Amino acid sequence: MQIRSMSTAKQPGGERRVRRPTGFTLIEVMVTVAIVAILAAVALPSYRDYVLRGQLVDGTNGLAALRADMERFYQDNRSYLKTGSFVAPCNKTNVVGYFTLSCTTSPAATATTYKLQAVGSGPTNGFTFYVDQLGVQSTTISSVSGWTGCDKAWVTRRGQACPT
Repeated sequence: MQIRSMSTAKQPGGERRVRRPTGFTLIEVMVTVAIVAILAAVALPSYRDYVLRGQLVDGTNGLAALRADMERFYQDNRSYLKTGSFVAPCNKTNVVGYFTLSCTTSPAATATTYKLQAVGSGPTNGFTFYVDQLGVQSTTISSVSGWTGCDKAWVTRRGQACPT
C-alpha cells in the first residue's frame, strides 16, 4: 500500500527529477486529532474539578471568618444574639464568591449556641457547609454526582472520605 505518491517532472533538457511529497497525509492528520481528543477527554474533567475545588474554598473560608466574627462578638457581649443596638454578625447575610453565609434557622441561634451555613449557588449549587460554636463542621451535598456529604468535616474534593 502506497501512502504517498512520488511524481516526476520532466526538466528542460530531458532529465526527470523526483519531487518530494509535501504536506500531511490523511492518516497523519487523523492520528493527531485522535491524540488531541484523548488528551481533552482526560484533562477536561480534571480541570473542571480543579476549578470547582477553588470555588468551594470560598464557602469554607467565609464560614471560618464568620465564625471568628461570632466568637469576637460573644467575647464583647457574652451572647451570640443581638444585644441592644449590636447585631450579631450572622444576622447579616453575607455573600462570598458563590456562597451565601448566614445563621441556620433550625436550630436557631441562642445566647450560647449557633450554627452557621454557607449555601452554594451557580457552579457550587448543591453544596452546603456548616459549622457550629464548637467548631463541628459538616457538609451536605445534593444533586452533584460523584460527591458525598459528611457530618464531621467539610468536603472539598470529589471522593474525599469522611473521617470516622
